[in-house]
Amino acid sequence: MLLKSRIMIAALAVAFGLNMAGCTDSKKKVEEGVAPTAGAPEGEPAAPGADAATSAPGASGNTIYFGFDDYTLNPDAQANLNTLAESLKTNKDSVVMIEGHCDERGSVEYNLALGERRAQSVKNYLVQLGIDGGRVSTISYGEEKPAVEGHSESAWAKNRRSVYNVTVK
Repeated sequence: MLLKSRIMIAALAVAFGLNMAGCTDSKKKVEEGVAPTAGAPEGEPAAPGADAATSAPGASGNTIYFGFDDYTLNPDAQANLNTLAESLKTNKDSVVMIEGHCDERGSVEYNLALGERRAQSVKNYLVQLGIDGGRVSTISYGEEKPAVEGHSESAWAKNRRSVYNVTVK
């Protein structure tokens, strides 16, 4: 009976496109109250601000923060990037490298992909503001370069981020 239940769960996971590899209770917690964004495809990010206890601030300096399993830019992040875009429009020789980072929960593969989506989200927003995409590069570090060591929501919130660095060509 237990084997039959496990097979049914695995079949449902495959049917719904869930990637269960590397996701265990100790590796990736599913936080209560965080739901997928309405209308988003399966496996897409949680709605920003869906659970205030897991939300991080939107931006600080050259860092954009994200909610759990999210790559959506909130208004604070957008305001930060609006300022960056104005600076880039004034300084035409500047280029930007955007790093995507994740907390430690999730598989290495999943976190690299989520880090890339976070960096790409920042790049796409800058391009929408009129910045030439050729001036903006992205890289994902996944969970490999945490800003803060620790295994708490406070540490995880600081590690769910994108960091941009501006240099002159």
